Amino acid sequence: MPRYALLLLVLVGGAIAPLPSAFSQNSAVAAKKAEAFRQSVAPLIAKYCNQCHGGKRPKGELSLEQFKSDDDARKQPGVWDKVAQNLRSGDMPPAGKPRPTSQEQQIITSWIDKHVAQVDCTKARNPGRVTIRRLNRVEYKNTIRDLVGIEFKPAEDFPADDVGYGFDNIGDVLTLSPLLMERYLEAAERIVEQAIKTPAFRERYLSALQKEKSRGTAAKVIEGFARRAYRRPATPDEVERLTGFIRLARQNGQEPIVGLKLAFKAILVSPHFLFRVEVDRSATDRPDAVFAINEFELASRLSYFLWSSMPDDALLKAAQEITLRRDLVKQVERMMRDPKASAFTVNFAGQWLQLRNLRDLTPDPKLFPAYTPALREAMRRESELFFDTIVKEDRSILGFLDADFTFVNETLAKHYGIAGVKGPEFQRVKLDGAQRGGVLTQASILTLTSNPTRTSPVKRGKWILENLLGTPPPPPPPDAGELPEDKKQLTGSLRQRMEQHRSKAICASCHQRMDPLGFALENYDGIGAWRTKDGKFDIDPAGSLPSGQAFNGPRELRIVLKGKADEFRRCFTEKLLTYALGRGLEAYDKCTVDELCQVLVRNNDRLSTLIQGIVKSEPFQLRKGKGKT
Repeated sequence: MPRYALLLLVLVGGAIAPLPSAFSQNSAVAAKKAEAFRQSVAPLIAKYCNQCHGGKRPKGELSLEQFKSDDDARKQPGVWDKVAQNLRSGDMPPAGKPRPTSQEQQIITSWIDKHVAQVDCTKARNPGRVTIRRLNRVEYKNTIRDLVGIEFKPAEDFPADDVGYGFDNIGDVLTLSPLLMERYLEAAERIVEQAIKTPAFRERYLSALQKEKSRGTAAKVIEGFARRAYRRPATPDEVERLTGFIRLARQNGQEPIVGLKLAFKAILVSPHFLFRVEVDRSATDRPDAVFAINEFELASRLSYFLWSSMPDDALLKAAQEITLRRDLVKQVERMMRDPKASAFTVNFAGQWLQLRNLRDLTPDPKLFPAYTPALREAMRRESELFFDTIVKEDRSILGFLDADFTFVNETLAKHYGIAGVKGPEFQRVKLDGAQRGGVLTQASILTLTSNPTRTSPVKRGKWILENLLGTPPPPPPPDAGELPEDKKQLTGSLRQRMEQHRSKAICASCHQRMDPLGFALENYDGIGAWRTKDGKFDIDPAGSLPSGQAFNGPRELRIVLKGKADEFRRCFTEKLLTYALGRGLEAYDKCTVDELCQVLVRNNDRLSTLIQGIVKSEPFQLRKGKGKT
């Protein structure tokens, strides 16, 4: 029955019997969802949440009383996602308040997952779409190295890449400005002129042309170079256009090498080189269909994920023979053994742990005279070697939270008070766990989360919430203010002054989550050296979480964090998946994250399990069409 006729029947009081079954089913489902909220969820929210998040002045300016129905909740899924996070982490309800039983918590979080987020993992999924991605500066530099065999330093003069979701390989923010295009043109000139002087490049691309100056030979040379530069076979039309430069050179009485150099430069400024292009192949009648990316596109996803560079000949050969997907596990294992996998540590760990920011820090030299360029470099290298060991030894990712080893050279060993280490070379040392263990107690992280003149428990607590637990606090209110540095206004230790300063109720809820975590690290000064006093005051590293869980000092904090393995596992998985895909995660990625976390648990949280799981996942291997425009 036509829809307008159905509407007329209802309006004039006609029979309801002809209503389509789908209409009745949808109504029944909606009614069932509404009833689930009214009967099961709303009473629990009223019992455990509305005391704080209700009334005229709700805490955190969040009132849950506004949600009167299932429909109201679905209009603000972000709010309910936070509710689920806080319930699962135990941060809410706070200590001293009635807490739901595990069964009651499951009722609320399951309702949020199924009815608010509306993610059904049993149905066909949306793998998402990745925006066409420009090579960032690191990827450009590495790609030039592997394509023509030279280290290209001018890439460091390119405009800085924008960052999205914590990483600089996110397609949505990698724009192409006129200035950058000008830099690419200049770079292409310099790269080709440098490359043709190297024996390896001349042997690979010029020797055949010099021996046989024919059009066919020139086309083969150009086709071979373009295939590697474009990370896919060049089309006949593309090769024909590029060989036109050689014909033009000959017409002008010049040697073929002149035209070949122009062809190489044209390739290096082509969108097919500068961008990682994935072509939509949806049927015209289903523009939003899901389809597998081709094997060349998969090869590029793999190589830029693990190497921050172009696919090598082995990957391109596997893609050409359509065996890459079949041999994916072996290819990933091979790639992780390759020296180029060091880029994974430098670029993923460098951004997840924020190690790149170390070079811009300037602790007060009068207060921290030990902070020298040599110490700064040693701090960064310790964290990179530690991460690299987790990768190479295929250790549990929970080792990032606590481990009985680290790497130091003489400079860093003196900073840590570790005896018996001499020279500039790094050595692996065993830790007793009293002062150090895991990334959180490494000087790089402790320095990054300090102010130039003192430690910052707020920054340290915020860093833990954002980078280890995946529960970042909201931005501070505009009038939050800073802790006065003038000790005449506030007196006592840093902890006492912060407690005096923090009086606004609107700030307290977030600081209750951040500050105890940061205070547990107060035994480390502003550059990560161990101390027992803050000036003339004894350090008080005790604290407790909103859940009531107490700890005293960094050793007990690490135990607390290991007890939050589920939160860390999910946080790390989301960050690595974001980096691998080059896009932010959406609600429809939840099922993939859930499955990756489950696989991690079953395999002792080994990092190789997560990497293999990501490259085999639907978001990594599939692509959704662009839909109707």
